[in-house]
Formats: sequence, structure tokens, C-alpha cells
Amino acid sequence: MYSFGRQSTGDGMSCVNKAKSFDIPKREVWEAFKSVKANQGAAGVDGQSIQDFEAQLAGNLYKLWNRMSSGSYMPPPVRRVEIPKANGGTRPLGIPTVADRIAQEVVRRYLEPFLEPVFHEDSYGYRPRHSATDAIRTARQRCWRYDWVVDIDIKGFFDSIDHELLLRAVRKHTKCTWVLLYIERWLKAPAMLEDGQLVPREKGTPQGGVISPLLANLFLHYAFDVWLGRAFRGVPFERYADDIICHCRGEREALALRRILDQRFTECGLVLHPEKTKVVYCKDTNRKGEHAIHQFDFLGYTFRPRRTKWRGELYGVSFVPAASPKALKAIRQAIRRLSLQTRSDKTLDDLARMFNPHIRGWVNYYSHFYRLAMYPTLRRIDIFLIRWHAANSSACGISRKAHGDG
Repeated sequence: MYSFGRQSTGDGMSCVNKAKSFDIPKREVWEAFKSVKANQGAAGVDGQSIQDFEAQLAGNLYKLWNRMSSGSYMPPPVRRVEIPKANGGTRPLGIPTVADRIAQEVVRRYLEPFLEPVFHEDSYGYRPRHSATDAIRTARQRCWRYDWVVDIDIKGFFDSIDHELLLRAVRKHTKCTWVLLYIERWLKAPAMLEDGQLVPREKGTPQGGVISPLLANLFLHYAFDVWLGRAFRGVPFERYADDIICHCRGEREALALRRILDQRFTECGLVLHPEKTKVVYCKDTNRKGEHAIHQFDFLGYTFRPRRTKWRGELYGVSFVPAASPKALKAIRQAIRRLSLQTRSDKTLDDLARMFNPHIRGWVNYYSHFYRLAMYPTLRRIDIFLIRWHAANSSACGISRKAHGDG
């Protein structure tokens, strides 16, 4: 273990000891740093990169541990940036400083073991041993068993979380003073805009903070997961952070759930998007009914009726997921930005090292279900490779001719 300053005498993560207001073992700060370094990330309001922080690692870690242990650590503002969304809009992202990310990771490491056993098995986002692919696979299976889906979209969820309700949920699972203290300070930390203006925050937790996904899951655990089990017993769901799909056996049940969800989320300080939240009919060969809406998007996949091969060499229409048009468009745009066909100075091995991580990521995520939908988009890579080869061959021919003339 990397050493900085005197070693803590505490064995675990108790809340107080004789030397400091709070007993936070130095090992936890070191482990938190390793996690933050592995995830990389941009600099916060102080402009300090992970490499800058690491240049004086022992001193920076000791200073952070000392302030957290004494209760004097005050989170700096988060740097607010706008990132583009697939629909053309933007999403606000809050970027903490490197030191603040480490501090948040210390608290996350403490709190997660208490919350993980409590969370619902169908909550998939930002959890160990859960993935987006697991959520999509479960949703696909349930769409085969349940005729109706309620596709839930919460407007600006991360920016709308009620602080008092969230802190009440945290207090339900821990009495540790320093954990509660720093979570409350992070919730109140202002955002700094690009022009340097500070924007106070009365609600929400910044999307981009290390602790935010865990807090968001905890909030929706009580605002939705537990509530649904009481109010609509027998209605299964998949939730990935604030992306939620519910399955209903009949249209009447789906419409009732859609109606009551408005009231429930209003009580929790949240607002459903009136157009994006919708009731969907999972139409296939055996479902003869009609409904205006028969598709929805979930985690980069579009679920809709598709012609598929059944057992016994038969073909029919099944309600299945495939890479969404938005996702495929984003991949095509990324392929164009890579400008593979212009890299005439590179060998084929060079191109493989440069671009295979991108291609492997797309294939690994979007080929799990109905992979045929990806083929036309991936063929663009082949086309650009052919253009690269033609440009290289032409350049080599010119070079050989010039050499011969010389």
C-alpha cells in the first residue's frame, strides 16, 4: 500500500476516534484514489488533472484525509458542462475536482455495502454484478410474457432529486456522522458555469459525481421500486438509474399505472415527461389486438415487432430488441469522425490498434440481440477500409514510379 503520513490506528471505518473527529482510515483514501485514477476523467474547477494531483500524491492525499477526518473538508463547486444528447439537446454534467472525486469515492465505498443488499434485484444501473445487457435481456423475456409496457421517462431526474427526501433515505441506512455530513455538503455545493458564475443548488445531485449514481439509486429505490411493489403488486420492471420499463398483462392495468405514476412522482418532487412516457403494446404474431404505439427505446435498443426465425425453420413476428436507429446513427457519425480512409500514412496493424477498441465496444454491446440490425452500419467500416487500401495502393504506385524515373 502507498504510504502517506502517519498510519491510522483504526481497524475499520468507525465514525470517531480519539485523535480526529472522525476515524477515516488512510487506506480508504488510498483505495479511493486508485479507483478514481482508473476511471480517469476531466479536471474540475481548479484545472487540476489526475496527473497533476499525482505529481504531489502523498501531500495531496494526506491533506484530503486530514480535512475529511477533522470535519473541515468543504467540497468545491462542480464544473458544469453541457454534453450533447442524441435528440439534439444537451444534458448538464457536473465535474468535481480530482480531490473531491476521491472524497466521494471514500463515502461511496463506505455506504455501498449497506445499500447493495437492500436494492431491488431489477435495479441494474451502476451496481456490481448488474449490467445494461442484463436489464435488456430481462426486458426482452418479459415482453414475451406480458402484452403491455409502460415506458417511463423522468424529466431532468438528477437535477430534480429532493434533498430532504434523499437525506431521509440515507439516514435510514447509516447513522455515521461524517457520511451524512459530507453527503449533505455535496448536495449543496454550487455549480460553476463556463463564465465563472456560481449557481446555487437547492435540489438535485450532479450527474458526473462519483457518489451521485448511488444516491440516485437510493432515491428511486423508495420513490419507485418499493412503492410499485405495494401499489401494483405483480407488475415487474427493469430500472437502469432513471430509465424504467414496467410490464402489465392488460391495457387497463397499464393505463392505470401510467395515471397513478404522475401522482406518485409529483409527491416525490419528480415530473414525468408527458410525451416520452407512454403505454406500448408488445405486438407479435400471436397478439391480434391493435394500439397506436408498438415500440419503445431502452438503453440504446429499440424494442418492436420484427420478423424472426422460430423453431422448426418457421418464421414469424416477435417483439424483440435491436440496436436503436439513434444508436446506429451515432455509430455512423463516430465512424466518419475516425476518418479511417484518410490514414494513408498508417499500416493495417496501426489501424487495428487505433480503431479496434471502438469497433469492439460497439459489437460487444449491440450484438447481443438481433445483431442483423448492426450489419449495414458496420459495412461502412469495410467501405472505408477499401478506400484506405485504394489510396495506399495509389500512393505506393506513384512512389514506385517516381523512384524508377530517378
